[in-house]
Amino acid sequence: MRDFPSCFGENGVQIADSSSSYTSKTAQNLVSCVYKCRLSDISCLITITWTKNLMGQGLSVQIDDSTNQSLSKFDVKPWLFSKRKGSKNLEINSCPIDIHWDLSSAKFGSGPEPLEGFYLAVVCDQEIVLLIGDLRKEAYKRIDANPNPSKAIFVSKRENIFGKKFYGARAQFFEKGQTHSVSIECDTAGSNDPSLVIRVDSKTVMQVQQLRWKFRGNHTILVDGLPVEVLWDVHNWLFGNVVGDAVFMFQTCHSSDKYLWSSSKSISDQSILGWSCSQRVRDTELLGPGFSLILCAWKNE
Repeated sequence: MRDFPSCFGENGVQIADSSSSYTSKTAQNLVSCVYKCRLSDISCLITITWTKNLMGQGLSVQIDDSTNQSLSKFDVKPWLFSKRKGSKNLEINSCPIDIHWDLSSAKFGSGPEPLEGFYLAVVCDQEIVLLIGDLRKEAYKRIDANPNPSKAIFVSKRENIFGKKFYGARAQFFEKGQTHSVSIECDTAGSNDPSLVIRVDSKTVMQVQQLRWKFRGNHTILVDGLPVEVLWDVHNWLFGNVVGDAVFMFQTCHSSDKYLWSSSKSISDQSILGWSCSQRVRDTELLGPGFSLILCAWKNE
């Protein structure tokens, strides 16, 4: 493991803020996915955010350019989400943008993100620049656009997960890799020496003892035979004045010396909660291509 100052020193990035006022009661059930795309001649990032709360389920589509400027944002509120299908017309730099979605047959699990039976498409000048979901054939039939496959790249996913001791999520780390189950086990209640265990498909891939001394760190694991850098910050769980979240990041990269957080990138006074997914993607492009899975784990009271 690399020494802590090089990862989380004053020139590094704090991935959790112990003064955060968030609690598991106010944390939203949320999944955000970021895709790198091109709108006409503009390189951009499209963030699809799925939410679920007492009012129902919601959806938002945000488009940012490469300079972190918001080009457009569209929200499907819970009372509109119930209609399950629809479209929205936008315009960016005089270029027509159409957003189409159909969730009328969508199946959901416990989270806000649909599992199957849906599609969501972003169309620019009659070209599909982003298409997600399994109903791709239906999307091509219903959308007036050229049937060329989307060239969007899935670059980042952030998810809020909840539990008391066990936390779980599913993710595909590599484009042609399998979808894996990721589980995090950490019991900080009534233990003088808590430990952290991370498993992929029920197989233990890393374990951290003496967690009170190693509440932040990083470690490399292998998934699909390829390296994945795991970074964790459980400071809020152990020392926070309020109930906060722990943050875990799984970062794929093509070189072992390329890390998301390092002393070579100075981003002061930023926490992972306040740093948008699209901002994280932009700042990691210089460090090499890859996929980032950010899990914000909240303890249920």
